[in-house]
Amino acid sequence: MPAHAMVASTREAQLEAEQTKDIWAMSCFGHSGRLDFTAISQPWLRESMKRWALHDLIRRRGEEVTGVLRAHVAAIAGLSESLRIHRTDRGLVIRELGRHDIEMFLQRIAYLEHCDRISELSRALSCRKAHHALRQMRLLGLTRPGGPLHGLPDDFALRREDIPPRPDLQPPSRALPPEILAQLCDALPLLRTRAPKVLATAIELLIDTGRRPNEILNLSWDCLGRDHDDNYVLVYDDLKNNRPGRRLPIAKATAELISAQQQDTRDRFPDIKPAALLLLPSDDPEPNGKHPMGRHKIGRTHRRWLAALQHPLLRSDGSIFDLTTITPYSYRHTYAQRHADAGVPLDVLAELMGHELLSSTQAYYQIGEKRRRAAVDRLANHQFDRHGNHLWRDAQALLDDEHARHILGHVSVPYGTCQEPTNVQAGGGACPFRFRCVGCDHFHTDPSHLPELKAYLHDLLRDRERVLATTNLEDWARTEALPSEEEIRRMKELVHKVEEHLDQLNPAEQADIAAAVSAVRRTRQITNLGMPSIKRQARSQSGT
Repeated sequence: MPAHAMVASTREAQLEAEQTKDIWAMSCFGHSGRLDFTAISQPWLRESMKRWALHDLIRRRGEEVTGVLRAHVAAIAGLSESLRIHRTDRGLVIRELGRHDIEMFLQRIAYLEHCDRISELSRALSCRKAHHALRQMRLLGLTRPGGPLHGLPDDFALRREDIPPRPDLQPPSRALPPEILAQLCDALPLLRTRAPKVLATAIELLIDTGRRPNEILNLSWDCLGRDHDDNYVLVYDDLKNNRPGRRLPIAKATAELISAQQQDTRDRFPDIKPAALLLLPSDDPEPNGKHPMGRHKIGRTHRRWLAALQHPLLRSDGSIFDLTTITPYSYRHTYAQRHADAGVPLDVLAELMGHELLSSTQAYYQIGEKRRRAAVDRLANHQFDRHGNHLWRDAQALLDDEHARHILGHVSVPYGTCQEPTNVQAGGGACPFRFRCVGCDHFHTDPSHLPELKAYLHDLLRDRERVLATTNLEDWARTEALPSEEEIRRMKELVHKVEEHLDQLNPAEQADIAAAVSAVRRTRQITNLGMPSIKRQARSQSGT
């Protein structure tokens, strides 16, 4: 037998022997540490967990694999302990199990949280991981005849509604507000003076690309590439989902940051081939350029940078932002939220984020909808009629109607909204009054339309001068083409009153309205009116 075949055969035998043990040496599978199944007392459940763990090992990479598997084993061990405590057969008779046993498990971990023996987060994660592991065991076919779960009743399973929400993943704490991210970016020079360059570069790449920390730390030296249009892309490995060679479009500034780091790494290790180097290698006592930095170093450097900020980070309303909520992973959430708010399609953002499930990406769009609703709420009491009169109405009574019209895609005219039934039904392209909005009581506007109001006024004035200057029109045509002096006067008055209203607000209110305007304008669907569509009576056959 050839030597390489003997080595492969020996290796396979070692792996098979390791799988039979209740404590695995993860080095046999290419990872560090140990994986202990001994806390799972029921043989059928322990064997099933081993098979699931072996299957899951295949699809995971990175230094956290053992930790992830340990968390799932611990969750199933908690289920095992519940069966051992509450059942007279100690959970050994698989056919006797059912929904009642799941409910006892859920009640037990809820009691442990109530007694402060586990945290709210631990309870949520235990339920989530137990649900995932049990579901995957069934999908692996372990309930078939001959499998360790054969005879397991169908109702012995956790449902989605059994899983408590994670307290650390509530929407307000996920993504950084735009104004906070801008202040952090302004403070990057401070980071560069207080941290080694390689660590500062790592944090800047986290901010720019929205990748997971481990993905940044494991970037290869030649991670900078170009697409077919010669634009820069970041080539990285999605370690969580075992998807190597992912390509992320990046800006020129990010590419320049990577190029500078490539040169620094090359200067540190001139005798090692670039293909064998990492972009951000460890600074161990005996570095060889092939080992990544520890994730804890990024976290420590990031905390020290935030602690050294000379001024507090301020929200748009002037309140102080809590620095303890900002972690290196916050930039990934912020990257996703920024793209969702900008209207990037769901499937495109899912691809950018490397999400296997669209539901993971959908959460960012739900947060964006809440922000838009809040923006509509803030603008509801800053509306004007066609005369420029401020509509002092009860904002709360208006909100349901405002949200309903946004959800239904209420009709937009270039500088406001229209409530005329015929035009609304036609989607905004068939006004029976030929779009004379400033002369129509169906027209309303608010500060978010101020740029369009000014642009339309400019068009009216320009068109008036153009028509008056031409010598190629007959008098009747000139009269028809000339913008109405009354319309120009009304438009000037409307613009003036909206601006005057905004000027009377205090600085905090102005900042709040500016943020609301920005949010609404990003999500508004502007109707391109073009030429008015005038309905005409169809001519009779006899008239043709």
